Amino acid sequence: MPARWLLVGKGITFDSGGLSIKSNGGLGMKYDMSGAGSVVGAMKAISDRGAKTNVVAVVALAENMPSDRSYRPDDVVKSMSGKTIEIINTDAEGRLVLNDALTYVQRFYKPDTVINLATLTGAIFAALGDEYAGLFSNDDDLTQDLLLAGMRTDQKLWNMPVGGSFKNSLSSPIADLKHTGGRPGASVAATFLQQFIEDGVKWAHLDIAGVSNKFGMSTGYGVRLLDNYVAETRESLHAQIKKHKRPAPKSGK
Repeated sequence: MPARWLLVGKGITFDSGGLSIKSNGGLGMKYDMSGAGSVVGAMKAISDRGAKTNVVAVVALAENMPSDRSYRPDDVVKSMSGKTIEIINTDAEGRLVLNDALTYVQRFYKPDTVINLATLTGAIFAALGDEYAGLFSNDDDLTQDLLLAGMRTDQKLWNMPVGGSFKNSLSSPIADLKHTGGRPGASVAATFLQQFIEDGVKWAHLDIAGVSNKFGMSTGYGVRLLDNYVAETRESLHAQIKKHKRPAPKSGK
């Protein structure tokens, strides 16, 4: 079933860190599913107003817990795409969940555009604080459309670098790539996700780790932004195509 564009949300319902277990101290793990929550909220907003566009949403839900079945540092896992991944730190689980979700939506829905949201890195909070989410993209037009939607809704984005030399940090001697490594961590994490985007697909990754909650409450960051993006960009495009579409010629007798 082809779809014009897709939303993908990371939904780690609890993240202990796995075998690379987190230290105790106010982890706020109920916010690690904020990417998925924002995607669900955006879809409700888009649906409630009857938006005239073809959009599909996928939320990737999982827990990251230590057990006798946990994946381990130095393991090599095979992704849905077929690429092999060397595990460095089991607390970098969100990108592993997302890479398979990204492969799934591209394989089964053939989109022209994919936007994913995730509380992916603490590094983005260190870089941008709680005022801006990080925007990583392979397409300049998509970048500008999302930046404008962020300004219109006061859910602000800051354009961040991705790809290029950051890919060097993901080199592995035993797998196609590592899933983490090197600094700055937010750009390396985004570059990891980019390795699972197919040629010709416009893609944007929103790292919302710094803006997903304030004062102990969820902000719902991304719902207004995505709804506005749909209204101002995707629906507008749909209306223009419909307006200029020629009617089929009548068959002669």
